[in-house]
Amino acid sequence: MHWIALQWPLEEAAGGDAALPMREALGWWALEFTPRVVWLDEALLLEVSASVRLWGGRQAMLDRMLESNPAQGKMQLAQAISGISALARLRLRVAGLPLPSGGIGALPLATLTAARPHLDLLARLGCRTWGDVAALPRGPLVRRFGVELRAALDVAWGATPESYRWLELPDVFDQSLELAARVENAQALMWSANRLLTALQIWLRARQLGVLAFELIWDLDLKRLDGRPLPPHQSLIVRTAEPAQSMEHLRRLLAERLAQVQLLAPAVHLRLRSLETAPWLAGSTSFLPEDQRNGDPLHAFLERVSARLGSAQVLSPTMRADHRPECAQEWSEAVGLAAGSASLRARQGRGAGGRISAATGRGVGVKSADMKELKRPKLPSGFSATNEKDRSAYLPDALAPTWLLREPLPLELRDDQPCYRGLLRLLTGPRRIEAGWWGAAMPGQGVPAARDYYIAQNPAAELLWVYRERPSSRHEGREARWFLQGLYS
Repeated sequence: MHWIALQWPLEEAAGGDAALPMREALGWWALEFTPRVVWLDEALLLEVSASVRLWGGRQAMLDRMLESNPAQGKMQLAQAISGISALARLRLRVAGLPLPSGGIGALPLATLTAARPHLDLLARLGCRTWGDVAALPRGPLVRRFGVELRAALDVAWGATPESYRWLELPDVFDQSLELAARVENAQALMWSANRLLTALQIWLRARQLGVLAFELIWDLDLKRLDGRPLPPHQSLIVRTAEPAQSMEHLRRLLAERLAQVQLLAPAVHLRLRSLETAPWLAGSTSFLPEDQRNGDPLHAFLERVSARLGSAQVLSPTMRADHRPECAQEWSEAVGLAAGSASLRARQGRGAGGRISAATGRGVGVKSADMKELKRPKLPSGFSATNEKDRSAYLPDALAPTWLLREPLPLELRDDQPCYRGLLRLLTGPRRIEAGWWGAAMPGQGVPAARDYYIAQNPAAELLWVYRERPSSRHEGREARWFLQGLYS
């Protein structure tokens, strides 16, 4: 058996760094090295005899522990053949005392937890070390000091095995934190939430998961304010486009969202829980310089901008099953669209950790008052200009212009010919469209369209996409009208 005892200066670090992991999170981190982990008094004990070979030896394991230490404070470490003797050695190291040379029997009694309530009486009996107490008769020792002291000594000398209730990783992350003082603004709330976010990251890594949605809840200190009743708590739900483990990204995303929240009353208690997770697949790496990417992935940038400007200001085009060009696509919230796609991929088990664009490969637009004039249509996916079969199958969509006007522009007629900066010469067409007959029964689906489309050219050699309204029951008795709907760049 080989035991390792770990201890962090929790009291000092907790007062100066809110990002210090919680006690439970430190135990979850230790599960990376062995499944036998337990908190015993102030120390974290690890029994590593069954897993040390997997790390390449004890020294390699210890180096890895020191390297991946999740706490900001200095970690103290001690080793022994039993858990309580490792804890005793750790206590001596923390106190700055040298280790005795006589083995387990020479350890001071103050380092044995079961002996601490009886130190004064044992000292009057002349007992100073573990060996002194172990030499006392068993029967009188148990009658005078209880079975706990004698049982601890039996464990130390290997007469009975150590038995603990090993730490288990919860299936769902749900941790709470009592605030040291009342928090009255979002910035201070974020400072306290860092500890919970650090615990969330450790839990995600131990579970090999990425978070898609989590909720921060804070309890309010007041029940009424200015005569108005207040809810018992406020909450904020944060969603990510793709499974995430990055503490920096989650912290910035939560900070952007909290900056827009107004606390109704001072907060006294925090709670963080995971709402949706997905299997985590780390991104593959390459030694080739051209394959190495710098900076945040696209979905992380979109989430941060959406949190700052509002999700309605960051849009992504999506295809619609409609032959009318103005109805063939719509603009949706980029983060919501990508989050739905990531959730679908997670449910289908196709890996959720890749660097797929938050706009699912369709491009992203930032809504602005200066960009309301034109919108760009989408060409059919898989179209190949060099494949004759594709050309014949997708010829109408392939001839669509680069840009569509937001509203078709009526054209004047001269001698029954449409004009736009001069008489137009029709080059191709007609491409006939008759669709939207369901629009009257479904609000928001546009108006019915019966059109003949042409590619035209004006005297300035500009290529235009125009159409003529065909006679139909909707336009019965009206002369055919011409409209400009698109421009070729």
